[in-house]
Amino acid sequence: MDDKKQYETVSDYFLSQPDQVKNALIELKDCILKVVPDAQELFNYNIPAYTLVKDGKREQQIMIAGYKKHVGLYPHPTTMEHFDKELSGYKKGKGSVQFPLDKPLPQALIVKMIEYRLSLLIE
Repeated sequence: MDDKKQYETVSDYFLSQPDQVKNALIELKDCILKVVPDAQELFNYNIPAYTLVKDGKREQQIMIAGYKKHVGLYPHPTTMEHFDKELSGYKKGKGSVQFPLDKPLPQALIVKMIEYRLSLLIE
């Protein structure tokens, strides 16, 4: 998990992670693709990002990242505000949440967060 390393692909990023981190990142990616199957995979700030697509245009991104003891989900400050109560047990930033690796990911909540973020883009 070398933060200075530049990755060629998201797969390279995932493969460079320890197994527990890699598996959690794959779960996060699967949650995103469950909501937006045609999300475009790219890098933003040297971490994996998934562009939500509307009418063939790039709109907003949801980013994910792996760390030593957690994975991060970066859905957007409006999404974080909307799910503040549901995320009360997690460490949060203005536009991010940390899911510790020693607990299962709350996949249903993550999917709801992505659906909410997408709904704001198509209003």
